[in-house]
Amino acid sequence: MPTFLELGVKKDLVKGLKELNITTPTNIQEQAIPVLLDTPTDFIGLAQTGTGKTAAFGVPILQQIDATSNTVQALILAPTRELVQQIKKQLFKFTKYSESKIFAEGVYGGEKIEKQISALRRTTHIVIATPGRLLDLIERDCLNIKNVKTLVLDEADEMLSMGFKEDLNKILKYNTGKRHTWLFSATMPEEIQRIIKTYMSPNAVKVEVNKEDLVNANISHQYISTNIKEKFNILVTLLGRRKNERGIIFCRTKAGTKDLTEKLQDEGFSVGALEGDMQQKERDKVMRAFKNESLQILISTDVSARGIDVDNLSFVIHHQLPEQLEYYTHRSGRTARAGNTGISIALIIPGELQKVLDIQKALNIQIKEIII
Repeated sequence: MPTFLELGVKKDLVKGLKELNITTPTNIQEQAIPVLLDTPTDFIGLAQTGTGKTAAFGVPILQQIDATSNTVQALILAPTRELVQQIKKQLFKFTKYSESKIFAEGVYGGEKIEKQISALRRTTHIVIATPGRLLDLIERDCLNIKNVKTLVLDEADEMLSMGFKEDLNKILKYNTGKRHTWLFSATMPEEIQRIIKTYMSPNAVKVEVNKEDLVNANISHQYISTNIKEKFNILVTLLGRRKNERGIIFCRTKAGTKDLTEKLQDEGFSVGALEGDMQQKERDKVMRAFKNESLQILISTDVSARGIDVDNLSFVIHHQLPEQLEYYTHRSGRTARAGNTGISIALIIPGELQKVLDIQKALNIQIKEIII
């Protein structure tokens, strides 16, 4: 197993990584970093969430920034505010021991645009953004991306499934001649293939991590057969057995999320909801409580959980099976991060067994039935 130094990472960055306990490169880091450091190329990285993608693209970006130039040289697009904040925080920590000062700014919806505009007036080398807010800033002439040498699309499939297709197309049309595009995605739907074909070089380097393992191998998958009437009692029993563990329960709808949160709170569980109708302030408050462990369990819709990266979650419960196969991958990937193990449990009602079998086959995993 090569070290980060052997992959070509500078000593000061290696020191920053070490402080975050990032000492041995993950599969995607091992394969992506040398290519991105040495070759001016377009790049496609297929890897699950939780595999260390931020360092895989973040380290090469940081190493290539010319800190003496006061221009935006790299642009990182991510689907959610949470992911933007997280990437910004990680890049900042990576550069703790760097001699040159590299400045990164995060921009996203849900916060006053004026505040972000004034932040961008300071020296900024890297902009991390959600697509909608980025376009808004470009169209207001508050952000110049014509010197961007590297454009990263992180969690590209999530950005598309969240409805950012048009925004992405508009952004990708900017400064195509000068930049390299690095695309990271957990899945490869048709729309992503179209983006690659339209905006990326046919010679793009492609790295696929654990092709067979569409889902993290450290997750054990289980299902429990129940019915609508019994489902809540089963959930209470499950959570009662995991009193000291933290996890996320997924619901399909906003209303279902609210309803289940209230019911579990009445039962005395430490739960909080995350759904689309919430104000950003409320959302931030719940996420803070969940991250600092004053909240044990999060109940969320698929879209609201995008980009959440919380370590040491031991389980994910599918209160309902997701509509789309990709969602099962994204949901399950919230547990077993950074080399830990985790459990994904689906509560299924009569008529849903076929769906479980379909998920097994498509993702090449085994979902075992458990009785409680």
